[in-house]
Parts: sequence; C-alpha cells; structure tokens
Amino acid sequence: MPTKAQIKLIKSLHLKKYRNEYNLFVAEGSTNVLELLNSPFRLQWLFARESWIEKFTERAKEHNVQQVSGKEMEMMSSLKNPSEVLAVFKLPELPDFNPGTIDDYVLALDGIKDPGNLGTIVRTADWFGIKNILCTHETVDVYNPKVVQATMGSLARVRVYYLDLEKILTEMPTDIDVYGAFLHGDPVNSVEKQGKGVILIGSEAHGISKDYLSLITHKITIPAFSKGKSGAESLNAAVATAILCYEFRR
Repeated sequence: MPTKAQIKLIKSLHLKKYRNEYNLFVAEGSTNVLELLNSPFRLQWLFARESWIEKFTERAKEHNVQQVSGKEMEMMSSLKNPSEVLAVFKLPELPDFNPGTIDDYVLALDGIKDPGNLGTIVRTADWFGIKNILCTHETVDVYNPKVVQATMGSLARVRVYYLDLEKILTEMPTDIDVYGAFLHGDPVNSVEKQGKGVILIGSEAHGISKDYLSLITHKITIPAFSKGKSGAESLNAAVATAILCYEFRR
C-alpha cells in the first residue's frame, strides 16, 4: 500500500511545477501504463487494484506492483473515475533537437492550450508514424495528467520537445519546407510535398503567431465544403492536424 508521503507527492504531480521539481509524472489507465512500461521510460512506482494484478500477474511481479484499495487509488488519481492502475515515471531526458537531421515530417505546435487537443495530436502523430513534435513553451505540458491520458500510450513512441521554435525554424536547412496551417492558404491537397518538412499548427484561439510568418514557406489550408454563413468558422486543432497528417502521408 502507498505511504502518506507517496500519496501526497503523487497528488502534487498534477501540477507542472512539482513535476519539474521531482522530475516525475503520472500515467493512469491500463493502456497508458502498459505502453509506457514497454518503452524506455523509467518506472518509479506502480500501483494497482487487485483486479488489475490478477489480469496482468507477470507484469505486476516484474515491476514490483503495490496493491491499493479503491479509496487509495481515488486519493492519488486525477480522474473522476479512477482506473485500476496508476504508475509514476521519470521525466525523460531528450537529446537536443537538431533541425539538420530532419528526414521525415515533424509537427510544430504554437501555443496549443487544451490538454485533450495535445494528447490527441500526440496519438495522431503516432498513428501516422511521425516521431517528433516541436512545441513552443506556451503549449500545454505534455506530462499534464489530462494530456497523458489522451495520448492513450502514444507518448511511449513520440518525442515531444519544448524549445525556442523561432530559433529552430531559423536554423532549418534550405531543403526543409515549413507548412503553416491557416484559414486562408493554398489547399493542402494541391501543394507539392517533398516527403519531409515541418507542419506548423497554431493555437486554438489565435492561430499561428506573426513571429513565424516570415519563416513559413507554404501557407496551407484544409478546403471547406460548406458555403456561406451556415458553415463552421474553423476546425478543432487536433482534427485539423489529423487531416493534414493524412494528406501529407497520402
């Protein structure tokens, strides 16, 4: 069973400042936990209800699971309906991102604020085989429990960097195109694609910052089929990302 100190620490990890202070984050749910256990992420603690331990006996033994009650899981969880398993992992130490090594598509996110959107974007990147996501510091923390939950384990396979995006785009090799998503631009299905490049998605409320406009080589848009005032004004950031990823892979 978890100690009072462990429960207190785990609850504190719901906030970014404590995740950074302790260099730890929380993952909940069987899919998330199992995917991360199979990855290079380093496990700190594993807690589970008896039902999960019976279902995954070998994994439980391998990782020294601590059995907890429903009440204890509820005390540690950030979910309204706590799952059967909760794990605490070390934050990964990523190497510096080198724009000179880009040989595939990379997603760049400018100020995505919604945890569900970011988690879905990570999951989408995983589905389309995109291994790297570059985020501005204004983008929500990928280790926020709500983001981790929404990734459904894809965080195990996608590297998410927080960096000076303007600096990275400025240092981009000349053969790497930067595709910026806008409401008005060239239809993405008509744009020539090189098989590699940066796909830049702006924030839900403000779009792409003007700081990056001069660094974008192609302004692209997803054509709307609704006409007039009856149509939607824009697409959800995660939905737009999924459509763009499909089109670039297609």
